[in-house]
Amino acid sequence: MIRSIFLAAALALSFGAHAGDWQADPATSSLKFSGSAEGESFVGAFKTFTPAIAFDPADLASARFEVDISLASADSGSAERDETLRGGDFFSVARFPNATYTASAFRDLGGGRFAADGTLSLRGVEKPVTLEFTWSQEGATATLDGTASVNRIDFNVGGGDWADASTIVHEIGVTTHLSLRAK
Repeated sequence: MIRSIFLAAALALSFGAHAGDWQADPATSSLKFSGSAEGESFVGAFKTFTPAIAFDPADLASARFEVDISLASADSGSAERDETLRGGDFFSVARFPNATYTASAFRDLGGGRFAADGTLSLRGVEKPVTLEFTWSQEGATATLDGTASVNRIDFNVGGGDWADASTIVHEIGVTTHLSLRAK
């Protein structure tokens, strides 16, 4: 009996120590962006991104998101647009190959909804960005679905001739879907 209690306690402690650390399944997770260029809506995705998620809804003070995004992996469904996105006027991937999002301040919005107040680093510029997301968890698996809005001009993305909002909207929508498994 005492051995069973110690075994149960050890299992609970070992799971609890890692319950907040999550690994995303790259096959079923996504990071998308959307906007409008010259009146035509577009949706694209970053095919390569690496999220490091530490999240427990009961312990928001210890939560942390770190996402590394390969800008060269942007795929908008148009080879011409993707080439432009990788170029110096937009992502400038030769000079800035990655963007990062880091959040360590979280708010409970109620009903399984949360906000991550973080910093996006893009093209050498750091600005605050809030990701609002839903969190659902069943044992060792969880799903995070989030949205954010990024003003591309704040990060010098598409400046110069591309800066006019009638050409390309300034506010770019970002959505993410993460299928997670406890580490």
